[in-house]
Amino acid sequence: MTAEAAVEVPSALSVYGAALRRAAAGWSAPLVAVDDTGERKHLDLAAWCGPLRDGDAGLLSHCADETLDVGCGAGRLVGALRAAGRRALGVDVSADAVALTRQRGAAALHRNVFDPLPCQGQWRRVLLADGNIGIGGHPVRLLRRCAQLSTTDGEILVELDPPGTCSWAGMLRLHHPDLAELASARFPWAFVAASDLERVAAAAGLRVLCSWTRAGRWFARLGKPGQSAGDQT
Repeated sequence: MTAEAAVEVPSALSVYGAALRRAAAGWSAPLVAVDDTGERKHLDLAAWCGPLRDGDAGLLSHCADETLDVGCGAGRLVGALRAAGRRALGVDVSADAVALTRQRGAAALHRNVFDPLPCQGQWRRVLLADGNIGIGGHPVRLLRRCAQLSTTDGEILVELDPPGTCSWAGMLRLHHPDLAELASARFPWAFVAASDLERVAAAAGLRVLCSWTRAGRWFARLGKPGQSAGDQT
C-alpha cells in the first residue's frame, strides 16, 4: 500500500464537528465548502454558534407554534425558541451539533431528517435556516419531506441565497486548515437562490406564501396549495 493510499480522508461530519466545537468555544474555525470546480463558499460558523443574528428575529416571529429545526447546528434558533417558552425540537446528523444544542437547554435529536421523527405530520413550522435547504443535495426531495412532517396548514420557513446568484446541486468537500490542510470526503449539497424558489417549491408541491430580506439575508415562507398567505412579512 502506498503512503498516499494509507491516508484516511476525514468525513465531512468529522471536519464540520471539529470546526463547530472550536467556533462554539470562541476559537477561530475557518471552514470552506469547495465544489469539484474549485469554487469556494466560506461558512460562518462563528455566527451560527453565537447569539441570534440580525434577521433571526423576523424568522422566529413566525414560529409561535410547534417548530422543528432541521439541521439545527449549535442550536442558536431552537435554543431561542425554547428560551421563549415555545415548543421546539432540533434535528441534526452531527453528534457535536446535537451536544451543543443540548448545552443551550434545548431538545435535539441526533438523526437524519429522512429517518422517522417524533410527531410526524404534527409540526406547525419546519425551519431550514442557514442554507439548510441544501441538505442532501436535492431541495425538492427535502421540501417534500418537510411537508410530510408538517400539519396540513403548517409552513416551511427557508433561508436562501440572494436572488440572481446561481442555484447549484452537486458534491462538496469541507476544507479546515486546522486539520492538516486536509479536505473532507465529498458529500451532496445544494444552494437555492431566492429567484429560483418558486420553481423549486412548485416541484415539491408547495407554494411561496411570502418572502422578505433582512441584513443581506433572504427568507421565505412556504405552504401547501390553497393555504392562505396570512401576514406578509
